[in-house]
Amino acid sequence: MRNFRGRSKKPDFSDVCSITSRVMQAGNQQIQMSQTHLDSAPMGAANVPKSFLSVFSRDPRYYQIAALSVLLVYGMGWLDFEVHAWQALVTLGCALATQWLCTQVWRLPAFDPKSALISGLSLCLLLRANSIELVAITAIVTIASKFLLRWRGKHIFNPTNFGIVAMMLVTRGQVWVSPGQWGNMVFFAFLMACIGGMVVNRAARSDVTIAWLGFYLALVFGRSLWLGEPMTIPIHRLQSGALLLFAFFMISDPRTTPNSRVGRILFAAIVAYGAWYVQFRLFRTNGVLWSLALCSLTVPVLDWLLPGNRYSWRHPRGESGESMRAASTLTLPAQTASALPLT
Repeated sequence: MRNFRGRSKKPDFSDVCSITSRVMQAGNQQIQMSQTHLDSAPMGAANVPKSFLSVFSRDPRYYQIAALSVLLVYGMGWLDFEVHAWQALVTLGCALATQWLCTQVWRLPAFDPKSALISGLSLCLLLRANSIELVAITAIVTIASKFLLRWRGKHIFNPTNFGIVAMMLVTRGQVWVSPGQWGNMVFFAFLMACIGGMVVNRAARSDVTIAWLGFYLALVFGRSLWLGEPMTIPIHRLQSGALLLFAFFMISDPRTTPNSRVGRILFAAIVAYGAWYVQFRLFRTNGVLWSLALCSLTVPVLDWLLPGNRYSWRHPRGESGESMRAASTLTLPAQTASALPLT
């Protein structure tokens, strides 16, 4: 720096502060310009997460994977879930390998393991079998079903539900479902984690979970009131870990539920009545699984009668967001849209 006589001088503390302030102002302006550019970028552009929590809020599957993983590790280590480490490794390995193979066969843009991990972890918690081969086959059938059984680019069945039900039908007793009797403390802790996941992620598919729970609880408690049973009986029936997994991870699957909110609530009522009928009129176990598998066939009809915007993992807040309204203006050719399996 030079003074008015043209001689050089050492910059003092005030000069350093002035230069630092100008550099920070220029940096802030650059950050604001970059943020404006990211906000105005077209759909599909990469978004850099602002923090670790933003990853969970942007894609609910991260939270689901974390919740299921913690429950599985705790159950294997302290609750005697009857799930050996080798069974979990085989289940997750086959699920991920099938997802990768189908990604290559269907020529998808990239391998996405998140949905396969959720299905694999759910199988680890629910599935029991007489042999490791049946465990591996169930995991393969589960992941392959969402690529093979599709209607207009949308898989029809929840993968975990289809894999378990299909194998129970084929093997005739060699594959079964764990009742999920984890004890009151673990049950309520996992219940709080599930509810917290809905709150944190503000998922657009929480309506089907709430509606199904409301309808099913009304039917179960109504039956007990009609028969004069004490309330401890229906409360005990509902304290099942398998029921929580079904409500928060199976029927709420956004890829297999109707697109419109009215359609989802109607779908929840149909599944709830079917589950109640199988459980208390046909006196068969796993009524919720049988009901969901059968009632999933009505989803294409409900989407046709009550159309709505299709769910996108990139915009989990769904139909009411500006991003979804903007996305609805972007269209794909019909052949391309129907050819892409949804993960």
